[in-house]
Amino acid sequence: MKLITAIVKPHRLDEVKTALQEIGVHGLTVTEASGYGRQRGHTEVYRGAEYRVDLVPKVRIEVVVEDAAADTVIEAIVKAAQTGKIGDGKVWVVPVETVVRVRTGERGPDAL
Repeated sequence: MKLITAIVKPHRLDEVKTALQEIGVHGLTVTEASGYGRQRGHTEVYRGAEYRVDLVPKVRIEVVVEDAAADTVIEAIVKAAQTGKIGDGKVWVVPVETVVRVRTGERGPDAL
């Protein structure tokens, strides 16, 4: 199993959720996040004063899937989140040793 984590722009969340539902992903976790990448934040002007926004608002999406589905899920996330502009986000994958469904005690693929 794999844990796929994606950091994307908040306004792309609905598109990512829809894309994941279309390929049969049944569960995900969404967390509000903030941070910066290569752009190191940005500058804004408010009431004539310029100030620096170091931490840009983002959304963190986490999905646990079977190994065979990982590439399909990654492609769906990237396609749905991509705007072609700086700050579109990142996706990374880490192996998951085991998953347990708390309600039933099921383990492994049955717990997904």
